[in-house]
Amino acid sequence: MIGSRRHRKSSLGPTFVLLQKKQAQRPANLDAVFSALSHPTRRAILERLGQGEVSVTELARPFQISLPAISKHLHVLESAGLLYREREGRFHRLRLNPTPLISTAAWIEEYRPLWEAQLDALSAYLEGRGREKKPE
Repeated sequence: MIGSRRHRKSSLGPTFVLLQKKQAQRPANLDAVFSALSHPTRRAILERLGQGEVSVTELARPFQISLPAISKHLHVLESAGLLYREREGRFHRLRLNPTPLISTAAWIEEYRPLWEAQLDALSAYLEGRGREKKPE
């Protein structure tokens, strides 16, 4: 099976090694942050918290879901370290903690050169194929 996919040399050699090294350097709560950001309601909650401190009741008001459902979303965000909660009796005040978002953005930014190189290579490949197919 010469020429089959199984026998072709992988072009991911150096890239794969780079990915392994970067995985060892990633922030500890990266998976929790991505998981928290995966739901549109939690993203909307973070957007609201970005405007300033708010009570749980105020935060829940614009959403068409129950207060227990909001509490579950808040627990996920709190577990990821994305919000601070201050309790005064039954009154809870919430604030955004931007630190995990900043470290996650920095981690993503480290991959920009890799993505740009891969996209440049793809672009060059596609441009080369386009020239081959044009009739003269």
